[in-house]
Amino acid sequence: MSVTENGSGGAPEAPSLTSRPAPATTLIVRGARLLDPRTGLDATRDLVVRNGEIAELAEPGSAPEIDGAEVVDGSGLLGVPAFVDPHVHFRVPGQEHKEDLETGTRSAAAGGYCAVVAMANTSPPIDSAAVLGSVRKRAEREASIPVGFVANVTRGMEGEELTEMAELWEAGAIGFSDDGLPIANARVLRRALQYQRLAGGVIALHEEDRDLSGEGVMHEGEVSAVLGMAGVPPVSESTMIARDCSLALYEGGRVHVQHLSARSSVEELARAKAAGAQVTCEASPHHLTLTDEAVRSLDARFKMNPPLRSEDDRQALIDGLRDGTIDCVATDHAPHSEEEKEVPFEEAAMGVTGLETAFAALHTDLVLPGVLTLELLIERMTCGGEPFGIEAPRIEPGATANVALIDPGLKWNVGEEGYESRSHNSCFGGRELTGRVLMTVADGRVAFRQRTFALGVAG
Repeated sequence: MSVTENGSGGAPEAPSLTSRPAPATTLIVRGARLLDPRTGLDATRDLVVRNGEIAELAEPGSAPEIDGAEVVDGSGLLGVPAFVDPHVHFRVPGQEHKEDLETGTRSAAAGGYCAVVAMANTSPPIDSAAVLGSVRKRAEREASIPVGFVANVTRGMEGEELTEMAELWEAGAIGFSDDGLPIANARVLRRALQYQRLAGGVIALHEEDRDLSGEGVMHEGEVSAVLGMAGVPPVSESTMIARDCSLALYEGGRVHVQHLSARSSVEELARAKAAGAQVTCEASPHHLTLTDEAVRSLDARFKMNPPLRSEDDRQALIDGLRDGTIDCVATDHAPHSEEEKEVPFEEAAMGVTGLETAFAALHTDLVLPGVLTLELLIERMTCGGEPFGIEAPRIEPGATANVALIDPGLKWNVGEEGYESRSHNSCFGGRELTGRVLMTVADGRVAFRQRTFALGVAG
């Protein structure tokens, strides 16, 4: 896993992603189906990992014996490049009762992720080099997979005064975002885009016109009318996307649009890309698989921002993911305590966890019914770091081992065995899904294996 230069005008390279040290693994997976859309690999092979690096993709049964290597019978299993999530909330610093770097990265590894990008809407926010340095040092002690940290665009996330973006970039920020809040003032965002050209990095944007959102707690539509709840119209998102893409195009800046939810938003992104704007975007598993119909249950696990929208919006997101308008999948993993969710829907906190269920939910609801191909899903789940300069993992000799080993036919009930995350606010909780990550190798180290998944040792 590496970070490439992602600035402009000769901006400095970002420091590497951060995690705690661990021994490099030597591992042999015998006879798994290895699938990597980027390299064109789709074959049954023995995967040989030596000292954290992919050493060989051998014909089935022909991998050499290596003393001390862990050995896996991969029959019936799927080996893919591990996933990269460009949008998670690990609540560090300040809200560790919801999630911390140890539980958050363990949750990510359980979902097949080898790297994640953590947002900066913490308490205090990551708006100074001192706070950024402290969370990076914590990751060096606690994170079981590599983590990149974004820093805030504005001080205190107040949308008024820019942070010292160049200093934060030099201190290790992987990008910039006020996620959780939009940058309401167009002048401030324009200045940030100008500063970005000197500082480097990408600006990730939570797109919402809060005057249009008002007191809305769910999608504005038929279901909100029936339930008598204040709704959030799709234009609260799409009008901000149109504004910010126009600014990015005018200033030659780079932006990444977070958690698309609406057809009108997909259409705005398509127009911006066609016009030449340097813009990427993401969609989340819950928006790709669920609609506002779920809110009829009044279960606060279905409350998030942006809200679950209509079936038409969901279909537009799927189409956008398929045709490349939407670049990648992001979980927007947002842990909350039980006290924040076990209240009336209108009063509940917005956000859901998602790292442990992302692949399984999308595989169950989109791949198995034939809506998306498995190859496309893997491609979109592994490229999430590219907007931040993180190269997508590959399964090929010489590459650092970043591999998720999956049982594609395994049925499991979400939450039945608990969660690796400290929080349990999963919108897929209680559902039976098909396809489960059994082991994750991240940055050349075994970061996760299911408790019931035993490995043998050669020698």
